[in-house]
Amino acid sequence: MMFPAFVGLVRRMFVGGSCLRATVCLLVGCLFAQPALAMRVVFISPGKSNEPFWVDAAEGLQHAAGSLGVSLEILYAERDHLAQLSLARDIAARPDDQRPDYLLVAADKQALPGQLEIAERAGIHVFSAYNGVQRAERGILGYPRERLGHWLGSLVPNAEEAGYLTAQALIKQGLVQYPQVGGAVLEMVAISGDRTTDSSRRRTRGMQRAVAEYPGVSLRQTVYADWQRDNARYQTPILLKRYPRTRLLWTGSDLMAFGAIEGVRSTGREPASDVLVSTVNMTEQATRALLDGELQAMAGGHHLAAAWALVVLYDYEHGVDFATSEGLEMEKSMFALFDRQMAEVYLSYLAAGRPQVDYCRFSKVCNPGLQAYDFSIRGWLQAANAALKPR
Repeated sequence: MMFPAFVGLVRRMFVGGSCLRATVCLLVGCLFAQPALAMRVVFISPGKSNEPFWVDAAEGLQHAAGSLGVSLEILYAERDHLAQLSLARDIAARPDDQRPDYLLVAADKQALPGQLEIAERAGIHVFSAYNGVQRAERGILGYPRERLGHWLGSLVPNAEEAGYLTAQALIKQGLVQYPQVGGAVLEMVAISGDRTTDSSRRRTRGMQRAVAEYPGVSLRQTVYADWQRDNARYQTPILLKRYPRTRLLWTGSDLMAFGAIEGVRSTGREPASDVLVSTVNMTEQATRALLDGELQAMAGGHHLAAAWALVVLYDYEHGVDFATSEGLEMEKSMFALFDRQMAEVYLSYLAAGRPQVDYCRFSKVCNPGLQAYDFSIRGWLQAANAALKPR
């Protein structure tokens, strides 16, 4: 740990008066921002460098690093699961003085076991975000800090919540807009991400749970577009031809939603009037589509999982171990179903040039009285709104 005596002094100053918080956080940021002193973190993003969701994820992570004084490097696997492994090998092959203190990974498409093994051999601490350990992997990996001592833990959004919230909102709107009489059912199809990624499976499970609560709704088929817009665009007309009475279309991500909307229009139907569409991911385009009525439901917030993971690692580096209070494998509620007010706050933040959000306010080191982490999108929107105000 770096400067434990100084960190202890800072914690005592926080306890002594909340009014010192902003000043001390700036002091901490200045001291730890020095290149020779900063904790070093590398994030291997599974997405593409121009993919809206992963661009937003990187921005949140950069803001967190900036406000916490962390040296950050982001590498993109460009949706190639084998590249996630090769990037980890490249990092492990660096000279000792160029290796990061922490490797942050997304546990995407079953790349986690290989990445953990590579990091363990290199003696690099690993923390995973976005996806949890899958059942088939548990027997191989065990639990964090058990067989693999450098695997510190994980932080996973409650992805089932996102699938459930969006499907429930979609169904409620559908039952109002298309009232069923005489025992008729409201027909629905779904386009999910992939069959193997933990977050995709959880979102799908949440969607299925919502459907099960409505006997008057029938889920005709779930297909997988591998998160790709073009795939969803191709699949949607086929689904609508196969199930011509479809009124509800659930999607697991924004790019797939846009592809689905294009697919709906290619059949001569119109979104919002003939077919209702929901999605997950609060990208700028998706948020505007929600306000414009092109999307009927959207949940978001989990793109910040990497930023929240950095907060956890920052606290761990400075003596506050998440294992004690939060557990080694954390699952947090990061999603919210967006309403108009939330969407407008987010778009105002984007229009202002995306000013840096202060992530120190979410840290237990910065806030010693904090008992549990708040990694909700509502809390982040409050911080984003505060970043808009003149200082």
